[in-house]
Amino acid sequence: MNQHMQLEPIPFIDIAAQRRRLGKSVDDAVARVLDHCQFINGPEVTALEKALAEYSGAKHVVSCASGTDALLMVLMAKNVGPGDAVLCPTFTFCATGEVVTLTGATPVFVDVDEGTFNIDVNSLKRGIATARARGLKPVAVIPVDLFGQSADHDAIGAVAEAEGLFVLDDAAQGFGATYRNRKLGTFGLATGTSFFPAKPLGCFGDGGAIFTDDEELARTLRSIRVHGQGSDKYDNVRLGLTARLDTMQAAILLEKLKIFDDEIAARNKVAERYSRALGNLVAVPRLAPGCTSVWAQYTIRLSDGIYRDTFAAALKAQGVPTMIYYPKSVHQQTAYSHYPVADGGLPVSERLSKDVIALPMHPYLDEATQDRVIAAVRSALSA
Repeated sequence: MNQHMQLEPIPFIDIAAQRRRLGKSVDDAVARVLDHCQFINGPEVTALEKALAEYSGAKHVVSCASGTDALLMVLMAKNVGPGDAVLCPTFTFCATGEVVTLTGATPVFVDVDEGTFNIDVNSLKRGIATARARGLKPVAVIPVDLFGQSADHDAIGAVAEAEGLFVLDDAAQGFGATYRNRKLGTFGLATGTSFFPAKPLGCFGDGGAIFTDDEELARTLRSIRVHGQGSDKYDNVRLGLTARLDTMQAAILLEKLKIFDDEIAARNKVAERYSRALGNLVAVPRLAPGCTSVWAQYTIRLSDGIYRDTFAAALKAQGVPTMIYYPKSVHQQTAYSHYPVADGGLPVSERLSKDVIALPMHPYLDEATQDRVIAAVRSALSA
């Protein structure tokens, strides 16, 4: 009697495969921390900051407890607060706007480009005008290098300079990517990134880092991450946070950084193969000229008339998981719906939230598994 054979599910992000590859090197790194017992600001933290600076080209790296803290700490260091406006794309994770609200400042949400999903410069200009019309003082813009691809930093930087804003790059998904042959971490006043486990460079918990060429800013950030500490732990000279990166996570990241470029190359091969196979069926991701991506996500857009939930269910039935980043743009979410948006609205972001869906993406997708994903997409579209 013939029986239906259930296909084994494909991991959406396969951290276990990377763990197997690294094997004993991570075990040894953790064991060294357990032996020296310097769990806070141990030697691996300093070593990681040095390695990240060398990798990115930034003069200073300040590690911290999360990507959210990375953004928040820079805003705190710049004394952003009530009456200030910070321009943010709305098609992103909520943390980009969240950090602005935590300072008491006002996020002003702007739209993104239909092709790259990154901040739209014309909408940014309109958002600045909207902020001023509401009596707010625009002080900063937080572009996001979404899904792994760099934003248009030259165009954003030009607008920021003309308008007197500083740029805080949110590279939580994009660290390792390049813009016009420069790695992220060297644009604007500062760059924040995340080492959340699912990120292209992720630890085994929460973690983050800030990159800057500004020495005074780096000193202030090192104070903020330890309660605003001054000359010693009982001389707190400013408001701060408990925002240090654990030594054990730093030790793990040092080992992962050694294979990071190899993993980026593998991600690009997967993305290229997906795009060749699916480009005539759906809208596949598009790299802007002069940009590379670390492919934190591989996000496609479904055509009008294709019901996304039905499409996702069809893939799931074949063991292929999907994710939606993001079913609601930030300005559509309850906590942020009362904040201002750029004049003219945010129509692109609202369309994207209705039709995007992400396919499995990680460096350990072999061609046979890629073929399963491609076949499942083709089958779902033809159904």
